[in-house]
Amino acid sequence: MLYSSVTPAQKRAELRAALAGGRLLRFPGAFNPLSARLIGAKGFEGVYISGAVLSADLGLPDIGLTTLTEVAGRSQQIARMTDLPAIVDADTGFGEPMNVARTIQTLEDAGLAGMHIEDQVNPKRCGHLDGKQVVDFDTAAKRIRAAVDARRDPNFLVMARTDIRAVDGLAAAVDRAKGLVDAGADAIFPEAMASLAEFAAIRAAVDVPILANMTEFGKGELFTVQQLADVGMNIVIFPVSLLRLAMGAAERGLDTIEAEGSLTSLLPEMQHRAELYDLLDYPAYSHFDSGVFNFTLNPHLPS
Repeated sequence: MLYSSVTPAQKRAELRAALAGGRLLRFPGAFNPLSARLIGAKGFEGVYISGAVLSADLGLPDIGLTTLTEVAGRSQQIARMTDLPAIVDADTGFGEPMNVARTIQTLEDAGLAGMHIEDQVNPKRCGHLDGKQVVDFDTAAKRIRAAVDARRDPNFLVMARTDIRAVDGLAAAVDRAKGLVDAGADAIFPEAMASLAEFAAIRAAVDVPILANMTEFGKGELFTVQQLADVGMNIVIFPVSLLRLAMGAAERGLDTIEAEGSLTSLLPEMQHRAELYDLLDYPAYSHFDSGVFNFTLNPHLPS
C-alpha cells in the first residue's frame, strides 16, 4: 500500500550485490510511477529514469532544458513506487562541480539507487543526435570526482557516461572510460556503441560494470539481452521504449475515435480495469479502511 517498504539504502545495497553477482540486469525505462510499478510486477531487476523521457513528459526536447528540481521531483515519485533500485539520467550534473555535488545529494534524498553524469558540453544533446560536443578529460573527471566526494551513502552508484565515441571514435572512448574509472566512477555508460565488438572493447578496458543502451531509432544496433551478456555487459536499459509504446497506442486510440466514433474495437488492447486495480493494490487500501473506520457512534449517548 502507498509507497515501497524497501528503503533507498536497501535498494542501493541490493543493486551493488546484484552487480557483483555477474548476471546482466535489465532496467526498462519508466515514464511515470505506475509504469515503474508494472516493471517490478513483471520481474525485471531495476528501473531506469531517462532524461529524454522526463523532458518529453514536459513536452520539451532532450537538450538540457530540464532542471535539477524537475528531475529530482519526478524521479522521487517514480523511485518510491517500486521495490526495485532506480537509476536516473542526471545529464551533465546541472552545472559546475559544486552543482554536481548538490545534484548527487539531492538525488540521494529523492531515493535513487544511482545516477549517471555525461561528458558532453553543457547544455547537452540527446546522445543519438548529430553535432554533439564533449568536454576535455579534466572537466569530465572533475564532475565524477565531485559526485563521488559528495555522496553520503557509499552504495549510491556513480556512473560516468561518455559520448566521445560519436565525436572522436572508439579508441578515444576506451581511453576516456579508463580515465573516468581512475577518477572514481563506479560504472561506465559508453553511449552510441556501433557494434558488439565495440562493447567488448570497453569491457576489456575497464573492470567496473558497464551499461548498454538499447534505445530504438538511434545510431546503434539493437542487440538482445543474451548478446549483451555474452560480451560482458552488466546493465541494459530500454530508456524510452515504454513511452514510445504508450504514445503509439495513444495515437492509434485517438485515430480510432476519429475513424469509428468509439474505442470498442481497441478494448482487447487495453489494460483491463481489474488489472489496473491489482497493480494499484486496491485490496490493501480496502483492508486499511475497514481496519480504521470500523466503528459507529451510539446515537443514544450524550454529545
